[in-house]
Amino acid sequence: MDFRYTPEQTELKARAAAYTRLLMRYEEQSEEAGGPLPADTVRELTRAAIDAGVYAINMPAEWGGAGLSLLDQVIVEEEFGKVTNCLWDIPWRPANVLAYGTEAQREKYLLPVIRGERFDAFAVTEPGAGSDPGSGTSTATRTAGGWLLNGEKWFVTCGDIADFLLVQADAGPGRAATLFLVDKQAPGVEMTRVPRFMHSAVNGHPEFRFTDVFVPDEDVLGGVGNGYELTKEWFTDERLMIAARTVGAAERALELARDWAVERRQFGSRIADFQLIQGMLADSAVDIAVNRAYTHQIAWEADQPRTDRKTLHAKASTAKLAASEAAGRVVDRCLQIFGGRGYDRSYPVERMYRELRVDRIWEGTSEIQRLIIANELIKRGTGALALPR
Repeated sequence: MDFRYTPEQTELKARAAAYTRLLMRYEEQSEEAGGPLPADTVRELTRAAIDAGVYAINMPAEWGGAGLSLLDQVIVEEEFGKVTNCLWDIPWRPANVLAYGTEAQREKYLLPVIRGERFDAFAVTEPGAGSDPGSGTSTATRTAGGWLLNGEKWFVTCGDIADFLLVQADAGPGRAATLFLVDKQAPGVEMTRVPRFMHSAVNGHPEFRFTDVFVPDEDVLGGVGNGYELTKEWFTDERLMIAARTVGAAERALELARDWAVERRQFGSRIADFQLIQGMLADSAVDIAVNRAYTHQIAWEADQPRTDRKTLHAKASTAKLAASEAAGRVVDRCLQIFGGRGYDRSYPVERMYRELRVDRIWEGTSEIQRLIIANELIKRGTGALALPR
């Protein structure tokens, strides 16, 4: 197994890094605005991402996407993770399960997203159904030519800018978990609130209410009853990308803290010469190195033929759990190294400190990841998490 980057991957990483540096120019503007950037700016940055080949990186080239493998996507997302204010949302990656749509669904929904003309958002969480998506109460009732959707969804990331939503609801009397493609402007769709969270993200995480929203049969994604499996596949990819981004964020935090420790002088010496500071720098380097290696490994495994998807689900949970918690430790140390300046919102480490906290919550809390991993161990033994043969 050779994890050295190919020349193509080295060039891809350079392109992603260059685009990330472009996004960094807008960090303070986004922070001062409380998150959003002007629409014209977002359009310019979107076009720049498309031109750089780092937009819709998870979609096939023949459809207009970048056509990257999961390992290549991890390389890109690791660079994106270095930017604050969730500006990595601008180089959009459509929900991977949109690729399972019919040709008509692809033309109507997916291809415009790949071209940067429309946006999608995934709606799963409910007021009473967070870590347990199976306890959701959103329903779809059969009617002539389609379904009537009723329910409520919370924390719909990028729902404020989305043109349509992928809504998970229980269909019919058998309560079959199903994904519905719902136009946000459809009658009965109401965006009720856009909460203010700890981080100042470029896009929001609004709440929605659905009241007798008509969804035609042709807008059921993947067939009735396949919603849970599709959502699980979406979670697998998203958790792997969270692992990659948190590794990137931790790396930037460490780089900033290292440079500060070398320059900052107290008691007549560089603070980098103090062993307590050295310990924090070393522990941070270990956290980053180990989690980068594991995240790359799992992405590589996912790209191999005959990879067991159930085991991959648990391995992606392992990567997300380990990397997100390690990044939290790293940025906490780095903020401490900066001292009072680290608590200043104009410093990136402060923003990262707030932003990285949610990575232990969204797309499944750390506790849920532990349950997924433990369940795989109980069912299949420790060999289920070993390297593939």
